[in-house]
Amino acid sequence: MMKRISIILFLFFCSGSAWSQAMDTLDFESFHVWVRNYHPVSAQAAINLRMGEMEVRQARGGFDPKVFGSLDKKEYKNSTYYDRQEAGVSIPTWAGIELNGTFERNSGQFLNPEASVPSDGLFAVGAAVNLGQGLLMDERRAALRQAQIYQESTSSQREQLLNQLYFESAEAYWKWALAYENVKVLEEGVELAKIRFEGIKISYEFGDLPAIDTVEAYSQLLNRQYSLQSAENAYFGATQMLNTFLWGEEGEPMFLEEGIFPQGLLDNAELIIEKEDLRTAVGNHPLLELADFELASLGVERKLKSQQILPVVKLKYNFLTENLNEFDSPFFENNYKWGVSVYTPLLWRKSRGALGLADAKIDFKQNSRDLKEVELRTKLETEINSLEVVNQQIVTFSQNITSLDMLLQGELRRFEIGESSLFLVNAREVSLYSSRLTFNDLVSKRRINFAKTRFAAGLGFNEQ
Repeated sequence: MMKRISIILFLFFCSGSAWSQAMDTLDFESFHVWVRNYHPVSAQAAINLRMGEMEVRQARGGFDPKVFGSLDKKEYKNSTYYDRQEAGVSIPTWAGIELNGTFERNSGQFLNPEASVPSDGLFAVGAAVNLGQGLLMDERRAALRQAQIYQESTSSQREQLLNQLYFESAEAYWKWALAYENVKVLEEGVELAKIRFEGIKISYEFGDLPAIDTVEAYSQLLNRQYSLQSAENAYFGATQMLNTFLWGEEGEPMFLEEGIFPQGLLDNAELIIEKEDLRTAVGNHPLLELADFELASLGVERKLKSQQILPVVKLKYNFLTENLNEFDSPFFENNYKWGVSVYTPLLWRKSRGALGLADAKIDFKQNSRDLKEVELRTKLETEINSLEVVNQQIVTFSQNITSLDMLLQGELRRFEIGESSLFLVNAREVSLYSSRLTFNDLVSKRRINFAKTRFAAGLGFNEQ
């Protein structure tokens, strides 16, 4: 069930730095701590690691010892044709050798002579090993190695998910802060327009100004009220978007209460990027790491396919005894059974085609990986350049705002001594407020571009 979160509760759970802030301010750092800890994507990122563990556990099941047993008996017309009993255990190993042990006890009037064993039964202990195909790699070992590679890749998947969350939440926060700053600027403009309108009305009533000036002042007030209403609507939308990143400890959506505001766009405004560090970091981008893991998995597949070109040569040996205490005697001393089986196609078209396909997959993935690295590095350079340009624009625009304010103050003095008109004063004021809104947009864009730059380099929450 959705519930509203009080600022006291919110700041209690967020970082300690939040307590130094005003109690009605949700600063960016506290917001990000909350998002990192409780957003569902964070939980999904952790689940990825668990999935990797389960994949490895499942693949290790291919090496689980197996216990087997069978009973086969035939009775007909008061005669026991045969009574065959067998039980055993098979133990696969990472080296490709399969250890096994069996016990069989057979009897019956029409029992196949080769199945004849002593009345107390016969033990067989031995091994089977592939000397050709499967010597270095087989299906079980390939499945386990690929599962281990997948488990390693889940860390990169988790990192990429968190990086995406870092960027999206940062963008939502600074758009929220921009909308709030714009509302404050326009509220100030509305208040000034109200004061001016009331003053001009009084001047008109005393006969100092013509009636048209009251119309001009009132029209300006209405325009600013309209702009403020639009800004308030934008602020409401930005707040709702921010709320989508706020979740409780139990996984329930949460809303900020009214009266909670963002930190100022210029608070803690020092944003430093080390270009070379970012260029180094992009080489370890999670997307590139994932591509490398895919290549490693394809390498295991290729090794398996290359093994399948070899002939199948399987050697089996079992030592036979009626008593397990006899296993200290030499293996090839009368009591044993062994065999070898060989199988090979004549043309190997299936195996050679599979190996060629594996090579093609590796080449295709390698090309994709190289292209992705170029794209990521290009994206990073673009974001670095955009951030530098925005920084320059902020410096330029701050100077422009200073100049526009000076022009407005001069126009006001001229208006007071009767050398200017209300139209020119309003025009100067509109230019100033428009520039302040543009300045807010630039400062917000710088914050977002900073997050974009880090995201392009593959960085997020954990590399602040």
